[in-house]
Amino acid sequence: MHTRQELEKVHKRILPYIHKTPVLTSRLLNELTGADLFFKCENFQRMGAFKMRGATNAILKLSQEQQQKGVVTHSSGNFAQAISLAAKTLGVPAYIVMPSSAPKVKKEAVKTYGGNITECPPTLKDREETAEKIMRETGAAFLHPSNDLDVILGQGTAAMELLEEQNDLEYIVTPVGGGGLVAGTSLAAHFFGKNCKTIGAEPFEVDDAYRSLQSGKIETNKTTNTIGDGLKTQLGDKNFPIIRQYVSEIIRVEEIEIIEALRLIWERMKIIVEPSSATALAAVLREKEKFRNRKVGIVISGGNVDLNQLPF
Repeated sequence: MHTRQELEKVHKRILPYIHKTPVLTSRLLNELTGADLFFKCENFQRMGAFKMRGATNAILKLSQEQQQKGVVTHSSGNFAQAISLAAKTLGVPAYIVMPSSAPKVKKEAVKTYGGNITECPPTLKDREETAEKIMRETGAAFLHPSNDLDVILGQGTAAMELLEEQNDLEYIVTPVGGGGLVAGTSLAAHFFGKNCKTIGAEPFEVDDAYRSLQSGKIETNKTTNTIGDGLKTQLGDKNFPIIRQYVSEIIRVEEIEIIEALRLIWERMKIIVEPSSATALAAVLREKEKFRNRKVGIVISGGNVDLNQLPF
């Protein structure tokens, strides 16, 4: 059982190491959706994504002895950067397993933040085996990008801050990839909101979380053909029970809807966000009737975009 006090402790623990990111509004986007939208801009977080929160909390929860031996994770993107920067800030060695197919820009970012990269073939099996080998050789503690309770609680602090600033939200919408953000957000909405529902947004191309809620068990994806490169992973046994209990529904969106929402945010709000982040606005645009005249929080999950790969 999780408690309000637990989330408050996590927030206090990580506050010296993270940015308290701004909440932005857009009159035009309010008119387009018919709702009052409040964007929690984690694209302005350190290393450019919400994952800095969970990474920092997970490292701080380790014993001093564990911290000296370091941490290891496997990630092709934002969590690799988050662990690298959080570890560097806290003086902890970080070993990052990245698939050989990971974008060069993300590998460069990990190096900049001081992460020790080991490349492996781009399959989950190879990623896990390489991480296990490093753990055996170094004694480093493994931290999962989304299926770790300390990570999940850290991610929930973004919605906590949003609700502190805007305490009458009726919905909070977040993208769904591995499930850490939506699970943490749903706990924050439950404990700090006033009857505030959490809704996940997911591409049709990788709708494993939607199907998991329908079937009651963790489903997988056969393809990962989505522009939302942060949403290709699947739920885990730590976050799925939280999602089942506290997330009210998951809205699926088409690729073209993600691209249109991405463009709207870039053009109208003048901020750089990654395609995964735009999925949440795409869900609100798709289901306008549900959100009409409601106060809706949207978590902009990150802004780490490869400018050579833009869809417009």
